[in-house]
Amino acid sequence: MRRTTIVLLSVTGLLAGCLGQTRDTDPARNADAEDITLTITANAVAGGKNARGADWITNWVIPRFTEAQKAKGVTATVRFEQNGAGDEDFKTKVALDLKTGGGGDVVELDGIWLGEFAQAGHVRPLAEVVGDAEVDAWDGWRQIPEAVQRLGEFEGKRYGVPMGTDGRVLFYNKVLFARAGLPTDWQPRSWADVLDTAAKLKALPGVTPVQLNAGTAMGEATTMQGVLPLLAGTGATVHENGKWQGATAGVQEVLSLYRRIYRDGLGDPVLQQEAKGRDRSFALFAENRIGILLESDYFWRSVVEPRNGVAKMADRDTAVGWALIPARVPGAGVGGQDFVSTSGGGVRVINPNTRYPRQAWELVEFLNSAEAVKSALAGGAQLTQRTDVNDEVLAGDPVLSFVADRVLPITRYRPGLADYPKVSAALQQATADVVSGRSPDEAARSYHEALVEAVGDDAVAGG
Repeated sequence: MRRTTIVLLSVTGLLAGCLGQTRDTDPARNADAEDITLTITANAVAGGKNARGADWITNWVIPRFTEAQKAKGVTATVRFEQNGAGDEDFKTKVALDLKTGGGGDVVELDGIWLGEFAQAGHVRPLAEVVGDAEVDAWDGWRQIPEAVQRLGEFEGKRYGVPMGTDGRVLFYNKVLFARAGLPTDWQPRSWADVLDTAAKLKALPGVTPVQLNAGTAMGEATTMQGVLPLLAGTGATVHENGKWQGATAGVQEVLSLYRRIYRDGLGDPVLQQEAKGRDRSFALFAENRIGILLESDYFWRSVVEPRNGVAKMADRDTAVGWALIPARVPGAGVGGQDFVSTSGGGVRVINPNTRYPRQAWELVEFLNSAEAVKSALAGGAQLTQRTDVNDEVLAGDPVLSFVADRVLPITRYRPGLADYPKVSAALQQATADVVSGRSPDEAARSYHEALVEAVGDDAVAGG
């Protein structure tokens, strides 16, 4: 805990160090150079962390990009700066590099960091670094849904290109639904529909109707696979108009739903307190002992995958159903949506200090081309940022194609701000309070007070 605090403080200091600074950018700098050197920085290393991505950059991206540049009469040297650090250590390193005028020309970041880096001045809008015309002319934008493009945006400006994403849905156990006399082509239209279905599943002995991640032991899974999609279902996002959601009506509605689930015996409160409760919930679902579970597509492709999953289900393809997450009531979701979701992912940005902004942009275009994105999958099936690639590679996977077609156009992303981890931790504690028996009003008040202490009264809405 002490080390984590020191790392976070260090990152905050590095990011705050450049606030108010400006850099002169010239999108045309060295635009006609015939001999260039570019560096890609990513948290991937051969034989270690994200090894497949490291191998792809080394063995596919670099030779093919240099070949394409050679065909244009440009001699390009592309270097790959490999890293295998923990996420916070990598973040600290990149922040220091960018602060001091160094770092790779193209940098891969977790999307949750983008706003923080942008506020610090470490990254600049693509239009400033590369030029409006060049950025807008890329045909790849037409293949990335607008909702997914927001992963690379901050305050309405494009800072980078998304490099993959995911989506969250309601998974349900068709075996249990059939036993309870429920339709196996289920699609709830409201929270009430979910609760009504859960009440019928409760009649099955030894079955937990709903697993909705809660509490602090679940960590970020509570926020991303619980609070945030539910909050979106009330019409709100966690950060709006420069303020975090405190004890607002939306937060209170979310906590009230948690109370209904865990007070009425529709969920297992003990499971939410276990150190490995999420893993345990996966195993229980695979054993036909959990009826409904809110999770990302990772659950389908990596958890209950019949051959290599961590909680293998031999009958996954016939026993697992999936449905969109409904808003509280139809039309009540953020943006007036009937259904909602949340997503995560990475983003590629261009270092404002690059000597070759136009060529760095060409490298980003290449990295995010249909050919490159498809190559990076190495024959596997996984959601990408590009619709054309998803249409091709996910055609044989019903869940991933469903997420690509139905979820990505309506999804939302976490705000990439420095205070987000504090807000997320406070939300996790609020759900823990409700699960342990406190009223939604009490939990909301305590959450609001903790949030004010963490980020300041002026930054919190409601109360």
